[in-house]
Amino acid sequence: MKLSILDQAVVPKNTDASEALNNAVELAIVGEELGYERIWLAEHHNNEGIASSAPEITMAHIAAKTKRIHVGSGGTMVMHYAPYKLAETFKTLSALSPGRVDFGSGRAPGGDHYSTMALSEGRPPAYDSAYTKIREALALMNDQMPENPLYHNAFAVPLNVTLPTAWLLGSTGDSAYQAGRMGLGYSYAQFFTGKMEPDVFKRYRESFSPSYFMEKPNIIVCYMITVAETIEEAEYEALPADISRLNLMRGRLEQRLSPEEAQNYPLTERDRLAISENRKAHLVGTPAMIKDMLEAEQALHGFDEAMILCPPYAQSKRLEMYRLLADTFITQ
Repeated sequence: MKLSILDQAVVPKNTDASEALNNAVELAIVGEELGYERIWLAEHHNNEGIASSAPEITMAHIAAKTKRIHVGSGGTMVMHYAPYKLAETFKTLSALSPGRVDFGSGRAPGGDHYSTMALSEGRPPAYDSAYTKIREALALMNDQMPENPLYHNAFAVPLNVTLPTAWLLGSTGDSAYQAGRMGLGYSYAQFFTGKMEPDVFKRYRESFSPSYFMEKPNIIVCYMITVAETIEEAEYEALPADISRLNLMRGRLEQRLSPEEAQNYPLTERDRLAISENRKAHLVGTPAMIKDMLEAEQALHGFDEAMILCPPYAQSKRLEMYRLLADTFITQ
């Protein structure tokens, strides 16, 4: 099974954003050595616990530090940006690292109301124009003219560069349908809800039309996974991420606790039930357990690649988890 990496550049408690971003670079270098297919950087705003607000910047730095691994945005939140600027940015990245750049587009704001209004400079946010923006950006990347006359005398430079691969992120039938129609790869966020709907993938495949970005349907499913040699250690390392999700559900954006702090965090019986329910979206176990889970889901849904978000507090533990998964899936 092909494996890839998703990194949010999480800033755990008692660390800083510079450390988080440098950890992302280290993860990419190690991931390349281990045989991972790609690394994507998320886009989040107005959250002190996440340093990844400008994935395209981190992408450029990582691409310069690596040689083979694909580097992408997972995703670029297109509602905030002009299609023309998106095309210029990703064409530049692709010119610098031809054949290694992924344009992963997302429709969510990636932040709260305040950051969304700040990014739109106080104008009404473009919640409903994401698909139009993506189509226009893709046309400009391919040195074509969108139907919108605004772009008829504006070429996105640099011209004649290797195209990035293009993906749409989502977790619904509508996003699957739109990804297929546009001839894009489809990246399904299992770790959002823990649900996997076969009809979503069926709709994507049935609607797929080959494009200059993707010749055939290609599906990535993104999982959050905490893995360790023993189930006890995996549970110990998983609790901080479980508490972070619990707090997020309550509208509280807090830095991730250490495992030691998490053990002493006051949890009610209702909290523990919520954490248990949320485990549908957070796979926790030994390498053999995770292998069984992913292979069963791949057999059922037929996806092409699993993208992994490992959420432990310490960078050393995070690298260890990606090594365990590589030993289990890649080096067999």
